Amino acid sequence: MTQHDDRYAAAASPAQATGAAPMLNRAAWVRILPFAAYMLFLVIADVLERLGVAPGPLRWLYPVKIGVVVLLLALFWRQYHELKPLRLRLPAALTAIVSGIVVLVLWVSLNAGWMSVGAAPGFDPRDGGRIDWLLVAIRIAGAALVVPVMEELFWRSFLMRWIVDPDFEAVETSQLGLKSFVITVLLFGFEHNLWLAGIVAGAAYSLLYMRHRNLWSPILAHAVTNGLLGVWVLMTGNWSYW
Repeated sequence: MTQHDDRYAAAASPAQATGAAPMLNRAAWVRILPFAAYMLFLVIADVLERLGVAPGPLRWLYPVKIGVVVLLLALFWRQYHELKPLRLRLPAALTAIVSGIVVLVLWVSLNAGWMSVGAAPGFDPRDGGRIDWLLVAIRIAGAALVVPVMEELFWRSFLMRWIVDPDFEAVETSQLGLKSFVITVLLFGFEHNLWLAGIVAGAAYSLLYMRHRNLWSPILAHAVTNGLLGVWVLMTGNWSYW
């Protein structure tokens, strides 16, 4: 019996010996909360719409949502070590830009009935048939400058590494494997109404992160996709893509 206990103690990891690390530590929460706040506002908007609130006032919920996310990102900014320094080599930046454009083309093309789940409410910035350009500016700025940072911190920097080890900050991008890639891509895909387009986008952003080992690479690609999507929506009037 003593020999068995000795073998177990020898095999135990340092974490087991000192007590298991929490599943979600402070570093995890500062990356979860901005994303959770964004998703909460989607739920609030849906509930208000079901309660009969007019579309006009609901449009202004987006600036509030983006403002809350910006506030949280600013509050936790010093703890986002993966964003420092703010630098990306030119070849990696060009690859990210091209990837963002390709994802955009696929996003507006992968729209067959079986490629979507439910119906996206969209965002119509028109008031009485006239476009509210302040709302448009906020929408594009939020989608291109805020959402990519918030989502990549959650999906790639946190979740993708957390699947490997709850002590995710100790996980190098070189340690990311097929399991974390597949789980993250699928969840990211089904976060969106256009699930197949979402999977394609998630795969592209994850591969950029794994290839360049720099979170600014998927952030840049994500920003290009979202920014150009806003321009495309304005040009075509396909508000459901917003």
